[in-house]
Amino acid sequence: MIREYTKSDADNCPLLPVHRIISGKWNIFIIYFLERETLRFGELRRKLPNMTQATLSRQLKDLIEEGMIERKDYQQIPPKVEYSLTDIGRKFVLVLEALEQWAIEYDSYNRDNSIK
Repeated sequence: MIREYTKSDADNCPLLPVHRIISGKWNIFIIYFLERETLRFGELRRKLPNMTQATLSRQLKDLIEEGMIERKDYQQIPPKVEYSLTDIGRKFVLVLEALEQWAIEYDSYNRDNSIK
């Protein structure tokens, strides 16, 4: 059961960081791909062709700031930068798996109850 929060302590709700993480339009997809393998920027860009380069840069920066992914710069020429999930990012995959299961059940519920 989710704890009760008053309006005055809503800013301290532990669900706020979760909201920031899942509210980014592409964040779940980025985490999905990085859960499978470490990727370079261009590789992620190819896996998400409908996302602009600027959006990908912003979403990666946001996920780094949230501690979900890490950026490793190899300081070489040509430049090589890789992105991967952090330990806490890998643990978040369990949350996404639970959300996926709920989404499947919710979809079934909607079909059964003619909700659109």
